[in-house]
Amino acid sequence: MFTGIIEEIGIITNIERTANSCKIAISAKKIPDDCKLGDSISVNGTCLTVTKRSDNSFVADVMAETIRRTNLETLKSGDKVNLERSLRPSDRLGGHIVAGHVDEVGRIISFVPEGIATLMTISVSSDLMRYLAVKGSVCVDGVSLTVTEVTDTSFQVSLIPFTKEITTLGLKQIGDMVNIEADMLARYVERLMMFQDGKKGIDEEFLKTYGFL
Repeated sequence: MFTGIIEEIGIITNIERTANSCKIAISAKKIPDDCKLGDSISVNGTCLTVTKRSDNSFVADVMAETIRRTNLETLKSGDKVNLERSLRPSDRLGGHIVAGHVDEVGRIISFVPEGIATLMTISVSSDLMRYLAVKGSVCVDGVSLTVTEVTDTSFQVSLIPFTKEITTLGLKQIGDMVNIEADMLARYVERLMMFQDGKKGIDEEFLKTYGFL
């Protein structure tokens, strides 16, 4: 589990590709300090497992399913990525609970200045939009953000200068692809509404029966 609070920006130093997978090496200053083999690291919001490490870098394997669902396939040597170590039970939960399981890749369609902030709009599928709501949380390339506006096929977030400075979102341009993970609580709520003890779940009839309507 992660929080979506980026610890530092890493740099891709090497990528070894095969037909359906790849191995990526990432240099960083903080992240390798106390990580060990088998630890989980969020790379652009994607949970990866450390397979090798040194004092200033680590290596992770990327399987076919991860390549299909994330923007890691487009990475190349020299690219910058957002990094976060897994959450300790004693840590402050500064963002929201992030699994590192990317739902899909979205496309940045606009940037609009608003005072000190920048409004960033991202297009995604209508299927994913049902899990996003104004004032709800969303993870964009590993960064925990608050949704400020939604349409049928896009959502908007507001970036403060600090977020743009310490994450790769400050380097993004219109047309760039970003990893999107919706708040997992939305998926569980949807599941509960669909089924309950093998039966049809919470709907208008259920609410009337138990006095909620």
